[in-house]
Amino acid sequence: MPGTDPAEILRIVLGELPDLPFLPELPARGPGADMVGRTAALLAGMPVETAPSGWRLTDAEGRDLRRARGFLAHDLDALEEVAAGYQGPFKVQVCGPWTLAASIELASHHPALADPGATRDLAVSLAEGVAAHVAEVAKRLPGARILLQLDEPALPAVLAGAVPTASGYGRLPPVDASAAPDGIRGVLGAAPQAFGIVHCCGRGMHGAPLPLLLLGAAGARAVSFDLSLVRGPEEDAVAELAEAGLGLLAGAVPAVPGGGMGAGEIDPERLRERGAAGPVSPAGGGAPDTVHAVVARIAGLWRRLGLPPAWCAERVVLTPACGLAGAPPGYARAALARCRDAARALREELES
Repeated sequence: MPGTDPAEILRIVLGELPDLPFLPELPARGPGADMVGRTAALLAGMPVETAPSGWRLTDAEGRDLRRARGFLAHDLDALEEVAAGYQGPFKVQVCGPWTLAASIELASHHPALADPGATRDLAVSLAEGVAAHVAEVAKRLPGARILLQLDEPALPAVLAGAVPTASGYGRLPPVDASAAPDGIRGVLGAAPQAFGIVHCCGRGMHGAPLPLLLLGAAGARAVSFDLSLVRGPEEDAVAELAEAGLGLLAGAVPAVPGGGMGAGEIDPERLRERGAAGPVSPAGGGAPDTVHAVVARIAGLWRRLGLPPAWCAERVVLTPACGLAGAPPGYARAALARCRDAARALREELES
């Protein structure tokens, strides 16, 4: 979300999404509040520091790591105060292991993804940190049912061999798709009490399809995706996931006004750079698509899939296509409200 005051943004989230609120990330505060830095602060026994290109593993804890942990501690304190007594589902999100490995550098300046051993160590460390984080959120909100979302925007690039080397002139070899689910499964499995979700909003090189079935095979109980990126092959995958009983978080509301629905083709090098500097909000305002347009978007997909309408009502959650941190504050709030109102309208349409 845009903004720098966690208590203020939490009140907005709880007000607009009372049935499924979440712990906001506020990257506008600077390094350590971004997706990669925030998650790196959870790593067990693997300290990090900022580097010109983003975040880098280091030998000792320093100021950058303390700042990132301070941001998270402040957010949790605000959560405990603002959401006191909340009961129901509550979502937290962290950077997934493959996007983290593509975004954090080794001392050699290469992404951790270049070293299979470092990649495994990072996933194990992340799993331990995520387990502790979920337990801490549950302690702050004892009446909540925790949903754990792993954000994997760089996963298509990891699978396609599109992650740049340290020089930027080469690309790392692709990760075998058969091995990719293991890292995700390990992190989700570290917090078995949480409802596991995996989000992907990017494509690989040359429009490689979203790896939706891979996410389902990684132990997720629900898959989150940018609906605008769903084409023929992805539609078949969505149908398979629905038939398997998984939940579907469909990104049906654009993440920025007047722009694309979501991240599109993800460049991990730019992801690392944005992690260090924070997002840049586009100028201007604008409003999200109408409720009718959002409902038509998901209803049209469901009709093409030929699946029972009742499944859509039971298994589909309408969301923004991607994070809203790059949107103007007014748009971000309106996008959350649009998701809520469109979900109610979709249910009414399905019932009729």
